[in-house]
Amino acid sequence: MSDLKKIVIDGNEVEVDGAMTLIQACEEAGVEIPRFCYHERLSIAGNCRMCLVEVVGGPPKPAASCAMQVKDLRPGPEGQPPVVKTNSPMVKKAREGVMEFLLINHPLDCPICDQGGECDLQDQAMAYGVDFSRYREPKRATEDLDLGPLVGTHMTRCISCTRCVRFTTEVAGIHQMGQTGRGEDAEITSYLNQTLHSNLQGNIIDLCPVGALTSKPYAYTARPWELTKTETIDVMDALGSNIRVDTKGREVMRILPRNHDGVNEEWISDKTRFVWDGLRRQRLDTPYVRKNGKLTRVEWPEALTAAAEAMKGKKVAGLIGDLVSAEVAFSLKQLIEGQGGTVECRVDGAMLPAGNRSGYVGTATIEDIDSAEMIQLIGTNPRDEAPVLNARIRKAWLRGATVGYVGPAGADLTYDYVHVGEDRAAVEELSSKSISDATKAKKTLVIVGMGALNEADGAAVLAHAMKLAENTGGTFMVLHTAAGRVGAMDVGATAEGGVKAATEGAEVIFNAGADEVDIDAGATVIYMGSHGDRGAHRADIILPAAAYTEESGLFVNTEGRPQLALRAAFPPGQAKEGWAVLRALSGELGATQPWDTQAALRRAMVEAVPHLAAIDTVPENEWQPLEVKAMGKASFRPILADHYLTNPIARASEVMAELSAMAKSMNQPSVAAE
Repeated sequence: MSDLKKIVIDGNEVEVDGAMTLIQACEEAGVEIPRFCYHERLSIAGNCRMCLVEVVGGPPKPAASCAMQVKDLRPGPEGQPPVVKTNSPMVKKAREGVMEFLLINHPLDCPICDQGGECDLQDQAMAYGVDFSRYREPKRATEDLDLGPLVGTHMTRCISCTRCVRFTTEVAGIHQMGQTGRGEDAEITSYLNQTLHSNLQGNIIDLCPVGALTSKPYAYTARPWELTKTETIDVMDALGSNIRVDTKGREVMRILPRNHDGVNEEWISDKTRFVWDGLRRQRLDTPYVRKNGKLTRVEWPEALTAAAEAMKGKKVAGLIGDLVSAEVAFSLKQLIEGQGGTVECRVDGAMLPAGNRSGYVGTATIEDIDSAEMIQLIGTNPRDEAPVLNARIRKAWLRGATVGYVGPAGADLTYDYVHVGEDRAAVEELSSKSISDATKAKKTLVIVGMGALNEADGAAVLAHAMKLAENTGGTFMVLHTAAGRVGAMDVGATAEGGVKAATEGAEVIFNAGADEVDIDAGATVIYMGSHGDRGAHRADIILPAAAYTEESGLFVNTEGRPQLALRAAFPPGQAKEGWAVLRALSGELGATQPWDTQAALRRAMVEAVPHLAAIDTVPENEWQPLEVKAMGKASFRPILADHYLTNPIARASEVMAELSAMAKSMNQPSVAAE
């Protein structure tokens, strides 16, 4: 940490870290500095010159505050603190001049530009520009780029801030964008006109301070002032990214990231950002009951009565899907166990130890990645399973961390790694070899993925991984792929022996959104979910439920942090919130649940599982290592067959289908022309 330095900004003396840039020091002092190219999570470019300030006693010209550090300022003649002015006539004139230059070639597209109303250039032209133009020559125009189906380009609007180039290179880890030419011929372009091959590319839409990069699926559909904005939590992966859902009427129009330094910083994956069109398609909006072999529309009373009649006196099992909130998992567990049945949330066969939070969550936080010096990945491809977490690992790698990887060879994780091996033998070798004191002194983080845990010997693999973390004196993390899994494990929605044991011999299976499970013929299936996906096709009774944007709920992310998702829209047709459906069904069964509101349900859940009350904090988990047993010989396999089509909402999305098809075509070997 650098020494603290005193500095006078606009007459106010403040004490700041000497390593800070002037723009950061001004923010500390509460003074706003305009900027286009500067971004606190990207490297400094210093090329837009909008952040000019006057350094008293320095050169007789304004200085770029983003590229000058406080420690480089000279004190006054008698040792007084350096003086910086952000509102002097020199600064005002300089900013007006910069703004005039920026607007020379900028088109007057504001009425039809998607950025209108939330555009940095509009705001700063109003605040710091002038109300006339001296430019009479024809404006320069450039050709638009084809960056793929997600990011639309209008490159004539580009002001060459290079934020998109720096993000794709530094954070996303792809090298397809850059700037060519000089002077008036300078333009942002893509290498050999390639489209972007990253599942973080949508973030450049947020980063672009003008309307040069816009969202293709959202284009020309809404204006920002028409939208109702709701802060909530994402469920497309288990990271629990903080998002903002913008709705117009009853429809979700777009999804944007919210800043949370402990979870997703200010990035989200493309799946999170563009899956919203799947919320409109293939929705279940009315109850169905199978009559004479055919699903028939019915009203709620008939559907609930049919479900209750099917369950009474039968052997019942409950399955909990990947997108189910902790409240619904808790409510279903109470309902099914009250009927003498069992519930199971580990529907992908993951061998996670029930009741041992250090075994199914770990002891690390996502922020621990930033300071880790050694990161060992076992049976996981975080680039597909949690793209934003993968960007964090890349950031640690850029700072000098070593990354080890056990999994299929040739995986492109966007950073260099030491490929330890592909199979269980590599894990055994890691966990059994003696660790040197030098290695123990390093901050080590072991991350285990679902690909390592969903085989029959998953518990043994987990035990070896935990032993490795123990041997190195490091922390341990389980990287989940299902947003609702940790919350369901926390409320105890597990059965001895997993899915097979829970469903074996069951006459009735209550399926709460578990669409990836194959249910054998013979059992009566009651399906509660939001989309007409695989689960609904197998169902005998369908109870339509709300999607994740349509009901409030508690989700616990992969590090064990409980977060509250809030309702942004209302479910379509006759669909109801999941907890309300279960409450109504309990009444039909004659075992009425003791709550009438979601708040009362949440109170009961928190009473049973107290740490769920600590919203947005990561509880410390007691370390309980598992007994080390022999593992099999098999190599680790990827857990996700297709990153873009992992849940019913994604499979209903046209954008996700297009991205999936593109990813498959890219992976096909090239065929030579005859």
